[in-house]
Amino acid sequence: MNNLKRTPLHALHESLGARMVPFAGYEMPVQYPMGVKKEHEHTRQACGLFDVSHMGQIKFSGKNAAQALETLIPSDLVGLEVGAQRYGLFTSTEGGILDDLMSVNAGDHFYLVVNAACKDQDVAHLRTNLGETHEIEVLDRGLLALQGPQASEVMQRLCPDACELIFMQHGRFEIDGSEVWISRSGYTGEDGFEISVASDDCEALAKKLLNEPEVEAIGLGARDSLRLEAGLCLYGHDMDTNTTPVEAGLIWAIGKVRRHGGERAGGFPGADLVLHQLYAKDHTRKRVGLIADGRAPVREGAELFDQDGQAVGVVTSGGFGPTVGKPIAMGYVSVELAETSTQVFASVRGKLLPMTVTKTPFVAPGYYRG
Repeated sequence: MNNLKRTPLHALHESLGARMVPFAGYEMPVQYPMGVKKEHEHTRQACGLFDVSHMGQIKFSGKNAAQALETLIPSDLVGLEVGAQRYGLFTSTEGGILDDLMSVNAGDHFYLVVNAACKDQDVAHLRTNLGETHEIEVLDRGLLALQGPQASEVMQRLCPDACELIFMQHGRFEIDGSEVWISRSGYTGEDGFEISVASDDCEALAKKLLNEPEVEAIGLGARDSLRLEAGLCLYGHDMDTNTTPVEAGLIWAIGKVRRHGGERAGGFPGADLVLHQLYAKDHTRKRVGLIADGRAPVREGAELFDQDGQAVGVVTSGGFGPTVGKPIAMGYVSVELAETSTQVFASVRGKLLPMTVTKTPFVAPGYYRG
């Protein structure tokens, strides 16, 4: 792992006994001595701390920054209030998804958080299309995610003002003299906060959080099972350049003002195809949730078949859901089989295992909406 990058918390992970693995060009903790299942359960019951410093953090500024970003992203960013955060997608000219991201209206600029594996191409995409008119700064900051039903109790001790935020709001605060940028959001389906902090202050803040009795360090293994239970897509698995937002079930990421009849309809890459699918509904496949009838886990890549043995799709994320108590998965099936309660069969080691199409999320979200 000599060529891999390291986050500001690398030494801390090693001191905590983390098992480190390559991920998106970084050396990252997949689990700690507690183990993936217990880390998952602890986050659902109390509070977990995740190092997500590998994610890309970008400052985008210049005249009419929101309008400029809307030429690449189908969200309503012009209507985004200062201090608000919105989920969005970079789309391709063919209507596929280049990456998903969070956009914050920080007042005099937009603060973007993009996926680690895509951040170089995302920055290049921004610079190619908007670099002559706008400033694109890649930020060198740590990023921590504090997640779980007791996250607010922990934050109340460190930064009580941040507890005034509701889901998808963002603010600038101080903890121990260090400026932190905090949003009430995350990737687990639980209440929680994502905290951007100067790289030099990241380890001290992480240790301070881990000293709180509710908090345990959580690795990528549990992060994956938590986001799967929450029905949240992982880029490169549940969506990619060959997947449109409509097929992925992400039409809610297309702002109403960007749709037909809206004030700023279209105008983003691939808009003709994406909006056609949105209204004509002639796409042939759709992302669905799946629950296994048995106990055998169904992993990414498993083919899906109908009752007649015809191939109808593929699993894109799968594993055991500790909170659900069963193997769960997400995948793509033919639209005629996407109705809830439809039975399909996953091919696992030469056997066809029954699975039932279900709505996502698999667990009720705990987001704090005030």
